[in-house]
Amino acid sequence: MWFTSDNAGPAAPEIMEAMMSANEIYSQSYGADPIMDRVRDKIRDIFEAPHAAVYLVATGTAANSLALASMVQPWQTIYCHRHAHIQEDECGAPEFYSGGAKLTLLDGADAKIDLASFEQSVAETGQVGVHNVQKGALSITTATENGAVYSVAEIEALCAVAKANNIPVHLDGARFANALVNLGCTPAEMTWKAGVEVVSFGGTKNGCIGVEAVVLFNPDRAWEFELRRKRGGHLISKHRYLSAQMDAYLTDDLWLNLAIKSNAAAAKLSAGILQLPGATLLHPTDANIVFAGWKRSGHQAVQNAGAHYYFWPFDQTLNGDPDEILTARMVCNWATTEADIDSFLGLISK
Repeated sequence: MWFTSDNAGPAAPEIMEAMMSANEIYSQSYGADPIMDRVRDKIRDIFEAPHAAVYLVATGTAANSLALASMVQPWQTIYCHRHAHIQEDECGAPEFYSGGAKLTLLDGADAKIDLASFEQSVAETGQVGVHNVQKGALSITTATENGAVYSVAEIEALCAVAKANNIPVHLDGARFANALVNLGCTPAEMTWKAGVEVVSFGGTKNGCIGVEAVVLFNPDRAWEFELRRKRGGHLISKHRYLSAQMDAYLTDDLWLNLAIKSNAAAAKLSAGILQLPGATLLHPTDANIVFAGWKRSGHQAVQNAGAHYYFWPFDQTLNGDPDEILTARMVCNWATTEADIDSFLGLISK
């Protein structure tokens, strides 16, 4: 019963097998391996983007920060939700890699950017010329840190405002597959056809060991990204181990099948919790993350049985009124079993 994060789950067997196969060969370094050629072709095919530039890094923070740094100048701002991962969980890395670009924080329910909030913020940017930061880039996260998924129409609306103001759009897709499975659309429809220029295409949270792709639909940004990746210390010498993961991830729809499993597990967990007296959902369960509240006595039961998850917010305690509702964040992964969920639900329902 381990629900702290999808990062806590195991790597998929197909990923492990690919890594072992890569370990049996000699190959060129720094992305010149033949496996990367396959990866590049597969991603271009999946996104219907034959001219896209494709690069791999080992972490989501590197993917987001280097992508955004290639899109803005130090005197510009990056618009994002106040609960975006680049704001809350990357220790200032986007500001560091961009040389000091400011983050402008926007509002919206379920960590999705409200269109009016974005429009107002853009209108207020740079009004006093050289004394202000200037318009830079927009960063959207889907699935969001609160587990919600933007509809294609919502992405299109945000991108339309950005385009009207010459603001390029980045999509943080650490859980890209989970969002895509929820929407039932194509990767192209969720990205460049909607107006997204750069996407961080995640693998680590969805069954890989540690690999993220940065896909630049405008290849004019490619050389700068390459230089920033190298200068930032994220050009991996034994690159074939990144390539092998992504190659296996994209083979036979593994990336989609893993996301289907984790989303289904979260849906089952969410539905089961809602059957409890007084239970609530804090945010919609659109992907593989569940934010819910139930009685303290239920929390005591599952945690005494060894369940792992986070109180949300963190400053809650097991000590107190057994009927008080405490809220929590639970994340499912591709390997979360029905037995895990049934055991968890059985304990909190007693």
